Order: sequence, then structure tokens, then C-alpha cells
Amino acid sequence: MSASGLKAMARTKSAKFGHFIVEFATPGIGHIMKSAGCDFTLFDLEHSGFGFETVKSALRYFEAAGLPAIVRVPSREYHHIARAMDMGAEGLMLPMVGNVDEVRHIVNSMKYHPQGRRGVALQVAHDRYRPGAVADKFVAANKRATLFCQIETAEGVENADAMAAIDGVDCLWVGHFDLSVSLGIPGQFEHKDFKRAIERTIAATRKHKKALGRLVPNVEAGIDIYKQGFDFVCYSGDVWLLHAALEDGIKKLRAGCGK
Repeated sequence: MSASGLKAMARTKSAKFGHFIVEFATPGIGHIMKSAGCDFTLFDLEHSGFGFETVKSALRYFEAAGLPAIVRVPSREYHHIARAMDMGAEGLMLPMVGNVDEVRHIVNSMKYHPQGRRGVALQVAHDRYRPGAVADKFVAANKRATLFCQIETAEGVENADAMAAIDGVDCLWVGHFDLSVSLGIPGQFEHKDFKRAIERTIAATRKHKKALGRLVPNVEAGIDIYKQGFDFVCYSGDVWLLHAALEDGIKKLRAGCGK
């Protein structure tokens, strides 16, 4: 992956590989992920319990490692969106995005004038505490801000084409478990209705030349969705990878030591 920055990444269909952080917001996490070959990180606030104090610190860890970060906020409320941007989020992910009105609200909340109505806070975390002309700050912030809309409801699939057409939307991101629940087929990812929803979402991103992302549990699933047309591939999460590696090692130790 040669493109640097989430905005540049979203403008190419080459594969981008990342990792989901839901537990380990430790000082070394950015450097660990960068050294492991990650192109981006997805930092979760929806299910992790992390607050904005943690976000502010963790984003400095990712910046130090030169690793672009997407912050998934817990809701579409203005204060969640704007605060994440003020803390320095380069990418913003919103859960359960269902229609164009919601997308316009998100864009208005994360972008400065004239593209939005975000409240002004300058020479703080998002611009690395540097002084400068207001107009230049607005342009730079708006250019950097990258929006990932999660398609995880039947309504979102229905409106995927219209949402992908909106200027300011950079990527549609499939929330596969919630989408299957919304379709009435929890966890049935081979069901024809789920596959049809995925095909419709893929078509929307292809038509409007937008990126497409998803979290995957393993390498095989990541390769499979890339072949389908996904380009942001988020490989598992910190908790699950640690658990799987530790469980495998302990089982082998017990077997090898006769325990």
C-alpha cells in the first residue's frame, strides 16, 4: 500500500489491510501494528467502553507510528462526531447509517465551513496545536477528514446507492453481523438475502467510485471479500487474535508436556 493517509487510500481500489482495536489502547500499539505491516487501524468506541480521553491519547500513539486511524464513534450525535474530529481522528466511522439525511447530518457535523457546520476549535489536537490562518485550517481539516458509513441495516442497503453518491462519503463499510440481524437471518452469511445485500452495496461503491470495507475473522475471509470488490480489509481484532494465539500455544504446551 503506497498511498499515505486515509483520504488517499479511499481513492484507490488497491487492498488496504488493518486491525480492529477494542481493548488494548497501550502506548506501543501503533508501533506494533505498523511493524506488523498494517496500513490502518480501526479504533472502536461503540462496543469497547473507551472514552474520549482514551481516544485523545491513542491517536497520539498512532500518529507517532505513522499509522492512519479510523475512529468508530458510538452514535450519530453531533457531540460524538465533532469531539472525535477535534481529538484528531483522520477517519470517522458511523454505525447504522441508513439514509441520505443521516449522511448529510454527519458531513455537516464533521466538516468546517463551507462544507459543514462543525464548531470551530483551532490549534488543538486535530491540527497538532499549530497556529495558522483560519481559512487554511478549514481547508486542511476538510480535506483530511475521511468518512466511513456503516451499512448494517436493510434500510442502509436500500439507500446505499444514494448515500455513496454524496460528496463527503469516502467509504461504505459493511457491518456484517448487524446487517444479517436486520435482514432477519442472524449470522447466516451464505443466505441469498445477505448475499444480495452485499452485491447491492458493492454495486453502489463501484458506480460512485467509493471505497468498500469490512471486518473479517480470518485470512481466508479477507482474501474472499477482496475478490468480491472490498478494498479496506480489517483483519480481526486485538482481543480475538490474542485469545486465538494464546489458546493455541497453551493447548500445544499441554499436549507436549503430557498435561
